[in-house]
Amino acid sequence: MSSASSSPQSTTPTHRHHHFGTNMLERALSSRRGTLFADDDESSASAANADESKTKKNNNILFRATNRASNYISRLLGTTASASSSSSTSYWLCAAVFLLLVVFAASSLLFNSRGFVCISSYNPVSRAGFFGLDGLASDFGTLGVPWCRSKLGKTVEWTSKDLLRALEEFVPIYETRPIKNNMYGMGFDHSFGLWFMTRWLQPELMIESGAFKGHSTWVLRQAMPDRPIISLSPRHPEKYLKKGPAYVDGNCTYYAGKDFVDFGSVDWPKVMKKHGITDLSRVLIFFDDHQNELKRVEQALKAGFRHLVFEDNYDTGTGDHYSLRQICDQAYISGGGHSCFKDSDEARVRSRRKKFWEKAVDIEELCGPDEAWWGVRGYMRDNFNHSNKPISYEQHFQNSRYIESILDVYWELPPVAGPSLTHQTRYDPARVSSPIVEDGRYGLFQRLGLSKFDNSVFNGYTQMVYLQISK
Repeated sequence: MSSASSSPQSTTPTHRHHHFGTNMLERALSSRRGTLFADDDESSASAANADESKTKKNNNILFRATNRASNYISRLLGTTASASSSSSTSYWLCAAVFLLLVVFAASSLLFNSRGFVCISSYNPVSRAGFFGLDGLASDFGTLGVPWCRSKLGKTVEWTSKDLLRALEEFVPIYETRPIKNNMYGMGFDHSFGLWFMTRWLQPELMIESGAFKGHSTWVLRQAMPDRPIISLSPRHPEKYLKKGPAYVDGNCTYYAGKDFVDFGSVDWPKVMKKHGITDLSRVLIFFDDHQNELKRVEQALKAGFRHLVFEDNYDTGTGDHYSLRQICDQAYISGGGHSCFKDSDEARVRSRRKKFWEKAVDIEELCGPDEAWWGVRGYMRDNFNHSNKPISYEQHFQNSRYIESILDVYWELPPVAGPSLTHQTRYDPARVSSPIVEDGRYGLFQRLGLSKFDNSVFNGYTQMVYLQISK
């Protein structure tokens, strides 16, 4: 998947034979709010030329209109000046020219703002207010994005260009999905993320904990057509076939239904021997089971696994289980930590943003007794929210230090596209990294085929994360 080549076959993960844990580049995928895609090769340049977004068209129209109006009034001024020597007439005409230019310049700035987002039907507010202090980018520095710190500062080897090229390949694959309406399951963003990471890493065996109707099993199969899958799920996906679409894989070993075994209770050495796996770094684990992620990391590390993907990496104050995002939300980490003071800047920002984003939380929701903001109001939730164990900040802090001690790589999947393109209302853009297709790039969004999907498939993003761990 070389970023230097524009050939379709040379730019897809299938034609690269990557090995887990090798050649991990010593650079981040991007700065957390930096531009994720730069057009600096031939294929990128052609994409940029094709990306005639709506905002760009508006800009061109305004620019031409401004020039024409200016030229017309300039000619009018000249004619008036030669016909009359009245200074007051010239003064008012000059003022009119200046006012017209100011109006057009302000309009151009407004519609080309990076913070431009379509207001959804979710608790609508005035558009004028939205473009004021409630703009998206202006609040980012206040809220921040906690990013788990790895031991040596390593990160993933794929780039934003690799993501963009793979996205173009994945769209027609996603169209063939057997479960069109995967409510309560993965949407487009996480389906793409799982497919991309699996295809790039090329595991010899894939293990999933939590299968639901089988959509994630199908995604893994599309990424690796010939590799075995082990699926752990309390209910077998075939049970859903009686009520509607589901997916059951012929090359998958199911520990489901009456044969269900929890991930932490499986005899993994015995299972690995049965599948002929001697190198556990060639195994990819996918967790979509809504369990305490700290517990799952400890179980995976004990078993010797190194490569993990968590589907629901819930933000602080949200979710039904204790997540890595919550664990790493620490004051000593850039973008981490919170204030529970009701008259603080953060409290005001959170209150405003809750008007726009369904999963944004204000201080009342974020903070529990004694101003506990970690986890979910100071609780370490587990087992689909059936277990709520209160923890102290000291415990929470030690959890973050433990994760840092075993973490080699931490990478959160960015949203596929900005909210003005997908019209999602779920996550707060100020709490995630920049999307693969940024707001304003409607031409690229359309060219990739993303505009053909219903908006609902983009409304399930919850910071999917990839980890590489070691003792």
